[in-house]
Amino acid sequence: MQKWRMFRVRLYGLLLICAVLASCAGVPPRGLPGAPFIASPSFDERRPNLVVIHHTSNQDLRDSLRTLTSTARQVSAHYLISRDGRILQLVDERNRAWHAGVSWWNGQTDVNSASIGIELDNDGNEPFAAAQIQALLVLLADLKERYRIPTANFVGHADVAPGRKVDPSAWFPWDQLARKGFGLWCNGPLQDAPAGFDLDLALAALGYDPTRPQAARHAFLLHFWRGPEPGLREQNALAYCLLQQRAAAR
Repeated sequence: MQKWRMFRVRLYGLLLICAVLASCAGVPPRGLPGAPFIASPSFDERRPNLVVIHHTSNQDLRDSLRTLTSTARQVSAHYLISRDGRILQLVDERNRAWHAGVSWWNGQTDVNSASIGIELDNDGNEPFAAAQIQALLVLLADLKERYRIPTANFVGHADVAPGRKVDPSAWFPWDQLARKGFGLWCNGPLQDAPAGFDLDLALAALGYDPTRPQAARHAFLLHFWRGPEPGLREQNALAYCLLQQRAAAR
């Protein structure tokens, strides 16, 4: 009986050691099967270089959370900001959230891998609450400083998915964000673009998908223009101004 008790103690001890070693080993690295893994010390975590802003299209925070945490819907964002300014984090910034879908920006076709996604609790047909925008500005300032995100790289879902998405809607105060250094904005009067100016090439230079020129023009105006749809001359002048601002912000 004594020997049996000693055997059990040793067995439990061995199992405990194995469990500890297994937990320390962690998940094996992803890579080519069969290739030897020799760890290099020269690496770091994913560093996002783009922020994509959305509205949820839901009626309240509960519905928004249900959508963004549903295994069936399979959509997510790094942050969700309520109408009263509460900031909820849903995905670790080191990980790839599923918010942009099929998208393009500055030649990047996998926008999810390069970006932080922020959802604003808003149905798309209402002004954005002041407390919500103030909370967003605080979050954007933190992200810009930590990741050194360029001024021009704060965009909307409609910008990266033109023709497919329209968020964060025409109600969104892009001019207010631009005054704080998050995105571009041009106020009038605008200077005429030079002769031979090509609007579609200019929009591609700003980041829009060059394979969808009409959708890109619509997204461009949704973001940067307020009022009746402008003529081509005004659109050219606006794009020319934004290109100048983008160059100056680098």
